[in-house]
Amino acid sequence: MSKFSLEVLKRCVNPYLKTHDPDVIMGAVFGEDVALTRIEAGMLVSHLDPIVGAVKNIGWLAVHVACNDIATSGVPPRWILLLVLVPHKEDEQLLDEIMRDVGRAASETGVSIIGGHTGYSSNLSRPLVAVTALGTISGRAPVCTKGAQIGDHIFVTKGIALEGTAILAYDFAKVAWQLGLSEGELMEARQLMTGVSIIPEALALAEHGATAMHDVTRGGLLETLLEIASLSEVGMQVDAQRIPIQRIVSRFAEAFQFNPLTMISSGTLVATIPSEYVESASRSLVEKGIHFADVGQVIDGQGVDITQQGQVLHYQEIHCEVDELARMWEIYPRNDP
Repeated sequence: MSKFSLEVLKRCVNPYLKTHDPDVIMGAVFGEDVALTRIEAGMLVSHLDPIVGAVKNIGWLAVHVACNDIATSGVPPRWILLLVLVPHKEDEQLLDEIMRDVGRAASETGVSIIGGHTGYSSNLSRPLVAVTALGTISGRAPVCTKGAQIGDHIFVTKGIALEGTAILAYDFAKVAWQLGLSEGELMEARQLMTGVSIIPEALALAEHGATAMHDVTRGGLLETLLEIASLSEVGMQVDAQRIPIQRIVSRFAEAFQFNPLTMISSGTLVATIPSEYVESASRSLVEKGIHFADVGQVIDGQGVDITQQGQVLHYQEIHCEVDELARMWEIYPRNDP
């Protein structure tokens, strides 16, 4: 699954998203991770995300991915609503596995499952899980994608292409062997999935001055940076040599021929940090044992400049339809069980 292009969204989706409800503080905005609705105790923070690009761990992943988006606003997630669809009526074992993983992830994130829907559809070739995550905030403003300020430093946590690499190791194991990857490398890549939550670092950075935060999902790091730059009406200057990329990710990227900059990477958080907070924010991440890198700075301008081997590559157009994991499913449709 991939997103429609921004042009299609503007033409076919956005015209129908208008609301006259005064309690909708921020509704559907492209690039923003959450919606904000006024409630008596402050604001309700909400987000919906589907997962169809994975099979193994899909329930666990769906909960973490949706909860990550709540956390990017500096808010801990509290509740989730769940949609689970499997291909066939006979897929009871698959349904049980998905729900068991959902329960495990709910326990890990501390959220309560408050409702949802389960069913089957013969039109599906693999399961679909969608999660709506909810949280509340009062007494302070949430962190939004649009908040980056000129002079801010750009933090990237853990590394890039984490989720995509782990999914390839789980769901494309036979292909990986054919491409020369070893069983040891598959095991190492699968371990990347354990770091998929960005809740600890997002909540910490919100306490240490983060002006904008965005988790790295479809479109990878490049799309994330472009969305922050566009919504914040700023430019971004990034040194490619400082972008953290784990050895196993580079190995999979070489074997599968994908671009780590545009590969889905739940578990990676991008945050813009004012200069005066860089030291305290860095110390907080170190104390929590969270690897990160300061990869560049927010500048006056538009788009994203990435310096690599002495050359500056400028990116400005948003291509949310570009999805390296979806491309892998197209190239290798016969995934492993």
